[in-house]
Amino acid sequence: MTNLIRPQPGILEIAPYVGGKAAVAGVANAVKLSSNENPFGASEKAREAYLRAVHSLHRYPNTDHAELREAIAEVHGLDAARVICGVGSDEIIQLLAQAYAGPRDEVVFTEHGFLMYRISALAVGATPVQVAERERVTDVDAILAACGPRTKLVFIANPNNPTGTMIAPAEVERLADKLPRQAILVLDGAYAEYVEGFDGGLALVEARPNVVMTRTFSKIYGLGGLRIGWGYGPAEIVDVLNRIRQPFNLSAGQMDAATAAVRDQDWVAKCRAENARMRSWLASALAEAGVPSDVSAANFILARFASVEEAQACDAFLQSEGLIVRQVAGYNLPHCLRITIGDEASCRRVAHAVARFKGAK
Repeated sequence: MTNLIRPQPGILEIAPYVGGKAAVAGVANAVKLSSNENPFGASEKAREAYLRAVHSLHRYPNTDHAELREAIAEVHGLDAARVICGVGSDEIIQLLAQAYAGPRDEVVFTEHGFLMYRISALAVGATPVQVAERERVTDVDAILAACGPRTKLVFIANPNNPTGTMIAPAEVERLADKLPRQAILVLDGAYAEYVEGFDGGLALVEARPNVVMTRTFSKIYGLGGLRIGWGYGPAEIVDVLNRIRQPFNLSAGQMDAATAAVRDQDWVAKCRAENARMRSWLASALAEAGVPSDVSAANFILARFASVEEAQACDAFLQSEGLIVRQVAGYNLPHCLRITIGDEASCRRVAHAVARFKGAK
């Protein structure tokens, strides 16, 4: 009997997402610098809120995320009715693709952009369109040249992952102004909190009907293990997304922890300052060892090597030293390693190890 069961077009083209490596065989207590996690973890207030949630595990969570949306709106100066919460910002990205793209549509993103843009496009049968960057920086002119009547979504991360580079607000505004009228510009702000005074694109969202912003609690808030994100956009778009999201997509514990976390901006400021200090130090130390990187605005550095072979050899050496970083061949950067900014001890260890690797060549 012939099997005629087939998945929807595009799904079998998806290469499953692979997260940062977390362990090295034969190495105990390895230092994980592969997933851009906050080395200081969640704030004490967020941890306490999560623990208190254990007393109501038998109750369904609310479906409107009202308290969390109000907290986000209060801290960031938003309209709570236009905030949508999801299972990480990944879910917001997925919902946007599900609602606004499909077969014969195109989803545009840059060559070193977050892998979920391509995955989400293929999952709904849309065509992913990858655009070249200029020296690992988003190129607005290249994006605009790639857009046409079939373009429905344009994703840019600012700061970008895994490059750490940013483009100026004026460039983002120019992109929003010149997109085709049927296209939505999605500003992925997963690392926005690491940039002092940066609104993640909020001003553009408020001023235009075609811009959506996404954010996450997985990075500076230290809640990656709980998977909480949010988006902000025009009321009409947020209404559409709420119609297709799962009603109980966040647990009570997730929402309680995130509510406490977003209100603890003192913790955010402390983590941002320490990240900036060690990021600058690590970039300088790697440069002295002969490993350059672009100026990063995030909580990682993209270390560039002379060849793919050298990057792979350095990665292997670091693993032998109990240090786990991220190979980024999947982001079209096979000659690079992405190194998360850890605490001071971790940064010093990785810098010393890279220097010894370079010196031994």
